[in-house]
Amino acid sequence: MEPIRNTLKRIVNAPTFAERYSELRSEVLDHPGVQSFLEQHAGEVDRDMVDRGMGKLYEYTSQSHDCGKCESLESCVNMMKGYEPKLVIERGSIGVDYVMCKRKTADMERRRVSSMIRSMHMPKDMLNLDIRDFDIAKGESRLGAVELVSEFLDKLDRTGELPAQGLYIHGPFGTGKSYLLGAVAGELAKRHVASVLVFVPEFLRELKQSIQDQSLNEKIDFVKRAPVLMLDDLGAETLTAWTRDEVLATILHHRMAEKLPTFFTSNFDYKEMETHLSYTQRGDKEVVKAGRIMERIRAMTVPVRLDGENRRDRS
Repeated sequence: MEPIRNTLKRIVNAPTFAERYSELRSEVLDHPGVQSFLEQHAGEVDRDMVDRGMGKLYEYTSQSHDCGKCESLESCVNMMKGYEPKLVIERGSIGVDYVMCKRKTADMERRRVSSMIRSMHMPKDMLNLDIRDFDIAKGESRLGAVELVSEFLDKLDRTGELPAQGLYIHGPFGTGKSYLLGAVAGELAKRHVASVLVFVPEFLRELKQSIQDQSLNEKIDFVKRAPVLMLDDLGAETLTAWTRDEVLATILHHRMAEKLPTFFTSNFDYKEMETHLSYTQRGDKEVVKAGRIMERIRAMTVPVRLDGENRRDRS
């Protein structure tokens, strides 16, 4: 049996192999990325280094660059999915590093943004909204709402600190109030600011059940300490003295004291909300307690009415 070393030597020395190697070498050295690398490092790279690094150069040229050969992140053709090769010099030799490609970078950013938004009983599609898709051409009130959101975000961008006042967005059903909340949460997430979106009626129902499993205080603390809190559909809940005085009042008192911004959506304006908070499920009327909560809400928010057609009624 012929020794392996002799077999390899015979194959390497064969004319066809030599021709193919010469062609491959030319293809590798003609690659724009390789040429750019050699030009940038002309004072460091000599012929011997190129010969020794031909394997690394081929590794570099045989893969996708700038996602050119990949239709999606999932179909990435590179050795390391989501990473593209970059030629480097290491310890006097040509090497290959792998850096995150643009699709992987975008995917990581999307995941990071999603992780900055926590929701309680809100639809999942509320976590991926863009304020640029909020149609301001359908009424002056929509433009006014977006302008107030922009002021909030501009102040955050200028100062690096969250404004103490959020928005109280009120108006008829189906005009985009909840959508606007989700879009604001998305804008905050892009700025590395975490927010918590809460659908108020379901959250209050959950808290009643939490008394038994002893998670009540933990859930209230989570909401009241959120960097930015968004309470959706306040006023649609079945109100009890306990949910008003022990839950809602506690959350709002803490947030006002700590100057933590809170956003609300409701079908009620300030006056209507105060009336709603005055009556509990038992029919008791407690104007003073309702007034105290409304004092906090007024101090914590800028009111904005959102009008327009009810998009939920579209057939």
